[in-house]
Amino acid sequence: MKNIVVVLAVVAFTITAYAFILPQQDVWKVPEKYEKMKNPVIADPVSVKNGNEIYSSHCTNCHGVKGKGDGKKSVSLNSIPSDFTSPAFQKQTDGALLYKIYFGHKDMPGFKNRIPDNDDVIEGSFGKTRSPGDLVNFLRTFAK
Repeated sequence: MKNIVVVLAVVAFTITAYAFILPQQDVWKVPEKYEKMKNPVIADPVSVKNGNEIYSSHCTNCHGVKGKGDGKKSVSLNSIPSDFTSPAFQKQTDGALLYKIYFGHKDMPGFKNRIPDNDDVIEGSFGKTRSPGDLVNFLRTFAK
């Protein structure tokens, strides 16, 4: 009888541990080719302004006006949108941000074909237009 109680306790502990550990292990893995990419668009005032326009149209509902992940739609999501002001977010490479914007993950939709004038983007690149680079440049302004 004692052995059954011990086995049941171990099984219960294991199930509980997996319930808390597994959801946290869902890492948003970025392919190496994107990790190494540099933004070809210089972060000048025109680029930041253009990026702000894209952000306002596509990102504020979830990420909020100030990039804190507190947009009006954020409360209805299963995951918390990224806080663009956080050091962890800002530490990511430009290519990693591009990958996440393009392909999405869970509640975050992919925007590869929704970024204005970027319908013909080549996978593994910032595309043929300035728009993706402008958006990444704007996201960098949340660090300031």
